[in-house]
Amino acid sequence: MWQILFYEDQRGKSPALDYINSLPPRDKVKVSNTLRLLEEFGTALAMPHARRIEGRLWELRPGDNRLFYCLHDGKEFVVLHGFRKKTMQTPEKEIQTALRRMNKLLEK
Repeated sequence: MWQILFYEDQRGKSPALDYINSLPPRDKVKVSNTLRLLEEFGTALAMPHARRIEGRLWELRPGDNRLFYCLHDGKEFVVLHGFRKKTMQTPEKEIQTALRRMNKLLEK
């Protein structure tokens, strides 16, 4: 089994977890099921559930929601950022937010 952690900023807040907690119950179930698949299958999880964005950055795809994550240490994934996808293409702003958090995490 893989372990899933959530990115925390310098204040101890987890934006991805806050995003998940703000979702309606139906979306929370989809996110929970997709996170369970990531825990079980790890790096073998592929489309339609997960997709590589660039480098070490990956995207989980539970319904309309997107969660960016990266492989951190051994068998640990860190969920960096979440948002609701409204267009066909992933907004560059969302990718940059996830990349910035990933780089901060990897600097530690």
